[in-house]
Amino acid sequence: MNARRDVIRKMMSGLIGGSMMGSLGCTKQSDQKVSEPIAAPVNKNWRQDPQWYQTRYGDWGGPGVSSKPGPMDEILLKDYAPRSLVVAQETFIAKAKYPVIDSHVHVLAKTPEEIEEWVRTKDEVGIAKSVVLTGATGERFEELAALYAQYSDRFILFCGIDKTGIGQPDYTDRAVAELVRCHEMGARGVGEVSDKGYGITGDEGLSPEERLHPDDIRLDAFWEKCGELRIPVNLHVADHPSCWTPLDVYQERSPDYQHFNKFDKNVPSHEELIAKRNRTLDKHPDTIFVACHLGNQGHDLNWLSGDMDRYPNLYLDTSARDYELGRTPRASYRFLNKYKDRVVFGTDQGRLKSMYQMHWRLYQSADEYFVGRVGWRYYGLELPDATLSALYKNTARQVLGI
Repeated sequence: MNARRDVIRKMMSGLIGGSMMGSLGCTKQSDQKVSEPIAAPVNKNWRQDPQWYQTRYGDWGGPGVSSKPGPMDEILLKDYAPRSLVVAQETFIAKAKYPVIDSHVHVLAKTPEEIEEWVRTKDEVGIAKSVVLTGATGERFEELAALYAQYSDRFILFCGIDKTGIGQPDYTDRAVAELVRCHEMGARGVGEVSDKGYGITGDEGLSPEERLHPDDIRLDAFWEKCGELRIPVNLHVADHPSCWTPLDVYQERSPDYQHFNKFDKNVPSHEELIAKRNRTLDKHPDTIFVACHLGNQGHDLNWLSGDMDRYPNLYLDTSARDYELGRTPRASYRFLNKYKDRVVFGTDQGRLKSMYQMHWRLYQSADEYFVGRVGWRYYGLELPDATLSALYKNTARQVLGI
């Protein structure tokens, strides 16, 4: 397993598996420039590349047949949507087994009518409450608090963090004061606070020295105030690790996600960003941080388990990482059972009824090889009742203090 982890780290550093230099690798990730999109070599016969062959077929030695040209040679990857011929159990679950707290949604309804429509959907599928990560401060948070007030029993609002004037001497005091003000207006947490490499402002124009990462001393008083107020922080650090690998024939995720790519950009590596998050956890042990998207470590649950054991104030949400759980069902089953008191359910995928119901199929059924996102197939986890109830509602209640 450590050898596999080393290979992935080399891929993310551009040391192997690149496209600009054929089978020998890509240009190494640069700290100096922002690169143009990476294109695969034109007209290369990849079947003659030993590394490509091994990556595609593993130790099976090939497809087991003599490949020949045909119409499928002209199909683009972005258009490829194979229909499985596997005949397997298909379970439809209309409503969750327990009332659910969805701990990761955004402002998906902007009028009273849209909120009412959303509530009807929630009733149908079993969502009791939704945590709306507004990311808002100032007048915008006031507007949202007023908009959702009619359904305060169904929606819990988080505020954002003031991102203005981060280089000014009074920044920390202003950020803390606005947090207190939003809390007095009903904010029950902070988030989603995102740092995908450019700091929490997301400003690509800032130099590395100017960026505001979670472990920056300018945020220490803010995180401490969150702990004092006993409100959690939804923190998004880094992104899926494939974002740090080239957009070439070895890219794991489908072209739908290529606009998130950070390879060869002037940002810290995936591991460096996780280290910044961990320093934040270490400095503020009395503050609960909910690392969304399985902490962007769902691809390596042993690594994530180590961090969970090391930092008791680290919690997770499952939002937008159904594909990590669904493709590694046995490891995911063990992980969710072990950490059921520190993982909360989240979607972050809109408010379509069928989307919720697909989550119930993932967590409650034993179905195999069913359609997922990213072009990957899923396997149902069939979680036991104790884990399911913790994931769906009990842990979120603990985190939110409700």
